[in-house]
Amino acid sequence: MGQNKNVLRNGALKFGTVVLTTALLLTGCGGGSDNGKTAKVSLEGRYALDPETPAWKVDKKAEPTQLTWYVNADWWNTDFGKDLVTKKIKEDLNIDIKFITGDDTKLNTFFAGGDMPDMITIFDANSAVAQKASTWALPLNELAEQYDPYFNKVAAQDTLNWFKLKDEKTYGYPNYSNTQADYDSGAIPAKTAFVIRKDVYEALGSPEIGTPEQFVSVMQEIKQKYPSLIPFGFNSIGEGTGSLGDTLQDFLGVPLQTEDGQFYNRNLDEDYLAWLKTLNQAYRAGDLSDDSFADDGTAFEEKVKSGKYAAMLLDGTPQQSGNLQIFMNAHPDQAYMAIDGPQSTVGNKPTLNQSGITGWMVTYVTKKVKDPAKAIQIYTYLLDERGQLLMNYGIEGETYKKNAEGKIELLPEIKKLQQTDADRYKKDYRMGEFMFFGHDKHKALSDDAFPESIKQMQEWGKGKLVPHFILENINPDQGTPQARSLTAINTKWNTTLVSLVRAKDDAAFDAVLNEYKAFLEQNGWADIAKVRSEKMTANKEKLGLK
Repeated sequence: MGQNKNVLRNGALKFGTVVLTTALLLTGCGGGSDNGKTAKVSLEGRYALDPETPAWKVDKKAEPTQLTWYVNADWWNTDFGKDLVTKKIKEDLNIDIKFITGDDTKLNTFFAGGDMPDMITIFDANSAVAQKASTWALPLNELAEQYDPYFNKVAAQDTLNWFKLKDEKTYGYPNYSNTQADYDSGAIPAKTAFVIRKDVYEALGSPEIGTPEQFVSVMQEIKQKYPSLIPFGFNSIGEGTGSLGDTLQDFLGVPLQTEDGQFYNRNLDEDYLAWLKTLNQAYRAGDLSDDSFADDGTAFEEKVKSGKYAAMLLDGTPQQSGNLQIFMNAHPDQAYMAIDGPQSTVGNKPTLNQSGITGWMVTYVTKKVKDPAKAIQIYTYLLDERGQLLMNYGIEGETYKKNAEGKIELLPEIKKLQQTDADRYKKDYRMGEFMFFGHDKHKALSDDAFPESIKQMQEWGKGKLVPHFILENINPDQGTPQARSLTAINTKWNTTLVSLVRAKDDAAFDAVLNEYKAFLEQNGWADIAKVRSEKMTANKEKLGLK
């Protein structure tokens, strides 16, 4: 899912946090019923529990179950039962889902005493809502035990353990949650690459760009031979770091922790700073555009689409695949390709990141659910192979077939529609979009899962992915002094990073860096690092790591 996932998640949660947190404290998350006990429905006449059979397959309930499902994002598509994917879900599960959407303010109304929906999906597993889930949601392990034990066959145990609250129960389950086993399988594709236009690369004699000296030299050569191109580009920075922050750090293999397992400030790593100084050299030579620091996501994407950058450090290749494909279709001999690019000055190997174990969208069953049995059946159905294939590829014989090698191939007319009429493809089929509990490993089942434009980039990334589990959810809790200080520090790092790359000389670079270090001291950095180290230790315990 990559960078866009984070952008969407941040957008979906940007405001209302203070109000929401206050409401949670005042109401204890409201919406609870039955003194926190699981609401029960009788299964008599419907089905008998069988750990070897998904409950939805044997549920004899005649009338369709009506469920209300709130998704905390205004952009979520609320249609249900009109496209091929949700029509099949509706038919198989005998349900009718009414999706409602909103932002944190809308979510807050539920906890302040409004009508609770049957299910809720949020986008921040570390939020106050998630941390207080025991007051308003039902434990998934208990729902499975009472209504659908097959859930335990399709849910990842590591993910369930990761989402346990202090009461040792799991209330929410995410999509795109990658476990160690997923990383080890090799089925998770890399989403980061240093790419260069094929025509430029070949015209320069396929140069090495691994050392700072080589990088500066090649960028100068590009500028001379291709004056209409921007030699080097990177993802839009906005209020964050684009691909010049942790993405570049991962590319260089900057350590994730200190030698004794404590939090490590990767922003001040000497290897990383040497490369920021290299980028500053290239900037002063005119090889980075001032526009790149101000471009929003749309402006960046337009330049990708038109091949304006000679080379880029690109994060979120799946999200950029459409733009890369447009350029590839128009100029096949100029298409972007991944190369090794900048390398660590101290010999570290790349440690590229992907979706972690926390995932993205986290879905809960509330205590007000009308039919808890049907709710947990949704989890089981979508987590199982049948649901995953449906969400990604549709229905065998209607939208895809399996070839002689067992790989999934979209039928020619479906593939053509996907490439030529994205709007109709989305409206009629919705494959790849309705992704509650979706997982990247199912993309490996088909060569049609990703466009041609990024396949070589993903091939380049094989063997370079390293889980960053220990760094997930380690920020200070919302509302604490450390959390407020960290917000100020993150804002300061955004401006510092830009100022470092754009410094007018070495002295200015050093002055900006020293100012940032002083800012850390003045804003209680030691306390933040202590909290992060403690949470890293807790993460290791959850995952059974030393």
